[in-house]
Amino acid sequence: MSEPFEQSFVKELRENQNIIHKICRLYTSGEDAHKDLFQEITIQLWKAFPKFRGDSKFSTWAYRVALNTAITLYRKSTKSIKTTDYEKQQYFISQDDYNFEEEEQLKLMYKAVHQLNDIEKALIFLYLEDKDYHEISETLGISEVNARVKMNRIKGKLKKILNP
Repeated sequence: MSEPFEQSFVKELRENQNIIHKICRLYTSGEDAHKDLFQEITIQLWKAFPKFRGDSKFSTWAYRVALNTAITLYRKSTKSIKTTDYEKQQYFISQDDYNFEEEEQLKLMYKAVHQLNDIEKALIFLYLEDKDYHEISETLGISEVNARVKMNRIKGKLKKILNP
């Protein structure tokens, strides 16, 4: 492969790696599982990159490849995914910026989101990333109307989970 091709891929991956990390966080709980999924998504992006035509933004295409990879691996997993309690994870936040109430709300939200099925997780993730319904539908391969209907159902589901 030519050098500019590799440089182009590395540049795009660097600029969009947060997308992959966020998806990894949604579909895994432990650091090792996160690293494994990140690596697998990177491999799949590299394999598919020659087919990337630029019809959509790289980030939209990367979302789609990353979500499909995460969902496929999640479904193929024959044993339960090893998870680590959120409380056991080490987070380095300066005391000045730390908001205990906000942290508790985040914990509850992630706990609720982990109860959703894989497609629902993907949709809520894109929604929380402020993607419009057009981009969500393009990324997930569903119609905009279907994305809106599913999103309304997910919101109701999350409300029930968070406020039983």
